[in-house]
This record gives sequence, C-alpha cells and structure tokens, in this order.
Amino acid sequence: MSEKKLAIIATKGTLDWGYPPFILASTAAALGYETEVFFTFYGLQLLKKQLDLKISPLGNPGMPMPAGMDKWFPTLGLTIPGMENMMTMMMKNKMKAKGVASLEDLRELCQEAEVRMVACQMTVDLFEMDPSEFIDGIEFGGAATFFEFAGDSDICLYI
Repeated sequence: MSEKKLAIIATKGTLDWGYPPFILASTAAALGYETEVFFTFYGLQLLKKQLDLKISPLGNPGMPMPAGMDKWFPTLGLTIPGMENMMTMMMKNKMKAKGVASLEDLRELCQEAEVRMVACQMTVDLFEMDPSEFIDGIEFGGAATFFEFAGDSDICLYI
C-alpha cells in the first residue's frame, strides 16, 4: 500500500490562522502521511524567521471575547488603536496557560517531521519579499509545483 498524502494550501498570515496548517501538517506527518504545505499570499508570513503575527477580533465574529465583550462591547470599539495588540497578547497568554505550543515550535516540529514547505514564488515576487527573511529548508515553487503533489494526494485542504 502506498503512503497517504496530505496537501495543504496556507493563505492566511495571522496568529489564529497560523495554527491550523502547522497542527494538521505535523499531525499528518506523525500518522505517516507524506505532507506538503504550499504557502501563498499572506500565508508566506508563516515562513518568516521572525514571526510577529497578530490576531484581529475585527471581522471575526466567532472569536470568543473575554468577559463577554462580544455581548456588550461595540464592534466599532475593536478599531481603537492598540486593540489588536491587546487581543494578540491575551490570546498568546491564554495559549501559553493552556499549554498550546507556539507557532515557532509547531513549525519546527513540521521541519523535523520532513513536512515539505513550499513558498509561492509568484507571491514572493509580487510582494517583493526577501527570501533571506524565510526559514531555512523551504522550497520555492509555483502552482504547478503544488499540483504535482496535490494531484496525487488523498486529502487536500485550503486554509
């Protein structure tokens, strides 16, 4: 029987959207799946050596707010300067208190598990990103690179 394959497209670059591709990829690799994550557009932020990801409560109605803020705090209040930093700090503290691994740790786990991580070359060029800002061990490729792998995958996820 051939090895199962998981293909993931990671398109988001915020703290909360950074977790799913790394959790799913590392878990799949641990279960014996050959795994590839294709990082494109804002998902490329997840490959930077220095992660400075934020979480935005604005436009995120499913996000549980502390002290029931979602019931009494006006949505417009989420645009107050500093609110994004405050919510990011609160989320990081909650994750740490609950023993959730950091994105850096999950990303390293993926590297150790030989998850193939591909940065979209077109997006790197489009946003004039400096490849030296990315972690070591990643590949650069285009949509065709992704389809070479995804075309034979058992599971394909868009995150």
